[in-house]
Amino acid sequence: MLNEEKKWYEKAGKESDVVISTRVRLARNLADMPFPNRMTPDQKAAVERRVRDAILSGNSAIASDFYFVQMDDLSNEQAVSLVERHIVSPEFIANAKGRGFLISKDERISIMVNEEDHVRIQVLHEGLALSEAAEMADRIDTLLNESLRFAFDSELGYLTQCPTNLGTGMRASVMLHLPALTENGAMSRISTNLSKLGLVIRGTYGEGSNVIGAMYQLSNQITLGLSEKEAVENLQNITMQLISEERKTRASLSKNINVQDKVGRSAGVLKNARLLSCDEYMKLISNVRFGIAEKLLSGITLEDIHTLTVAVQPATMAAAHGSNLSVGQRDILRADEVRKALKALQ
Repeated sequence: MLNEEKKWYEKAGKESDVVISTRVRLARNLADMPFPNRMTPDQKAAVERRVRDAILSGNSAIASDFYFVQMDDLSNEQAVSLVERHIVSPEFIANAKGRGFLISKDERISIMVNEEDHVRIQVLHEGLALSEAAEMADRIDTLLNESLRFAFDSELGYLTQCPTNLGTGMRASVMLHLPALTENGAMSRISTNLSKLGLVIRGTYGEGSNVIGAMYQLSNQITLGLSEKEAVENLQNITMQLISEERKTRASLSKNINVQDKVGRSAGVLKNARLLSCDEYMKLISNVRFGIAEKLLSGITLEDIHTLTVAVQPATMAAAHGSNLSVGQRDILRADEVRKALKALQ
């Protein structure tokens, strides 16, 4: 599963001081198959084969960009690492049997097979890039539909196992770093206001997850009664308002000596720690990221932080360095990796 090609998360995109990444996901089902919760093992295998062939067949223009992974072939650490890198959902790895996914070499595009729906097309992009991600997802959708024929109703739109995804079947989201709005206690108010606008803000790994390092996932809630374009534009507009509010609050907080001290201390700990848990790293790197964005710190880039943050997640470290690592050994290794990566930070 290792590939030397630079991954999408090793880059920083538009508005990257606040927006870490963009994701667009489409839920689709084959018209001639029952929903996954009613499928037999043979039917699941048939769906997997048909989706795989639709992408990897010689007739596909993008065949050389993808490879297929059978979930049964992965260790637990490799599977959890996929979630840490946002390639698949936590629900997808909960039951590996009859499931697999297609993934592009840069990990920007993944196609989950036999999750809640037959097909989940996902496009990830660095920074704020909702239109670009939506266009790419639409191209993959069109390519698959040519040979698979997705279930569609003229009134309800795309048919999905869960009624909340009926219509466009699209979930668009942005990963936001909001340390200033978190610090001043504005997130509760913001969350309430967003729900009135058909949006929801969740933890770092989506529904039911905690907020780690002031990273939030903002996504659309409504899939029925509006077009993909309208949903994307609504999310884009609200995201730009949040960016503006976060930046204004940062500008004020960055002049506070207590905030400056927190940023400096966080950088000092990360540059010198010999033991570093993942939770501690995420809290401290959030402060460092704030410091870089506000020019309180220099020497490394946001791209450096993105790459490092993925590399030091627990399962990703275990998958890369050996699944028999103890928690203590991971903490030592994490601290070592962080010291090396942040050596130029000042």
